[in-house]
Amino acid sequence: MARVVLVTGASGGVGLALCRRLLEEDGRLHLCIACRNEQTCENTRERILAYHPSAQVSTVEVDLGNLASILRAARELRCRFNRLDFVYLNAGIMPNPHVNFKALWRGLLTGKVLHMLTTAEGIMTQTDRLNGDGLQEVFATNLFGHFMLVRQLQALLCGNEKPSRLIWTSSSNARESAFSLSDYQHAKGQESYSSSKYATDLTSVVLNRKYNDQGLYSSVVCPGLVMSNMTYRILPIFLWKLLMPLMWLIRFFAKTYTLTPYNGVEAHVWLFKQKPEYLDCLVKYHSCTTGLGRCYVEARKMDVDEDVAEKFFQKLLELEEETLEKYSDLLD
Repeated sequence: MARVVLVTGASGGVGLALCRRLLEEDGRLHLCIACRNEQTCENTRERILAYHPSAQVSTVEVDLGNLASILRAARELRCRFNRLDFVYLNAGIMPNPHVNFKALWRGLLTGKVLHMLTTAEGIMTQTDRLNGDGLQEVFATNLFGHFMLVRQLQALLCGNEKPSRLIWTSSSNARESAFSLSDYQHAKGQESYSSSKYATDLTSVVLNRKYNDQGLYSSVVCPGLVMSNMTYRILPIFLWKLLMPLMWLIRFFAKTYTLTPYNGVEAHVWLFKQKPEYLDCLVKYHSCTTGLGRCYVEARKMDVDEDVAEKFFQKLLELEEETLEKYSDLLD
């Protein structure tokens, strides 16, 4: 029986590379790509079929930053499939990024620059805003939209003959210092991306507690530093081109400089081939690349407080309840 795989954020970068590599691993799977609008869905499907003309590729339109869109997409998926084997929760945004060059210079003088360049700690901020649902846009798109999607697809993910998998695209930029339970949407801070990715790590930990006995397993991955549309928004493209020789050199010292989307999905694809029962739910799987370009996966223990994770999960459930009351007309 062909496995059914759903990938959000499939239109470019890590998401598109992931779709292609999954089909290289298993050309018989049914790939469902989730993109923001119909035109993007069809364009992405055509790009995938150009490489894999015999593949089964379907589409679903969903904007992870729009709760009504998520509920409609989930209803459509429940009608279309009787199970989902893998859901890659990959869609994400980093709006209005700013680089603190003074902090970067201080890191150069204090010997911390390599750590800064591999985690963006202390040098990257974002300007967030409220979305149409009254939620912080980064929190809604990167985490809560995916959380709602998973909860709405629970009937397709739990109780199947074989385990189902959730694989979240997190980041090495996920830091506890950027996250606060009292401001979990990060309305008061300037590191919304880091906060949302740390919240992703917390959520995955609790999902395993809640659903492993129902055959659903959750993992988090870090694609490393990948040159994608998101990355190119941080600095002008001409500057990136000037920096590329330096970045290839840095890769000899910073193994998470995967640089290409193909390399960045190494951990995603590795997890596709593993038995979830033997994975550590407190580990993040990092895509890594040697200086000479060999790809491999490195498992690193996550810096998460499990009690905080449980409390945060309860806040997500409360927010979900409010959402479902507001959009009750979109429920079955």
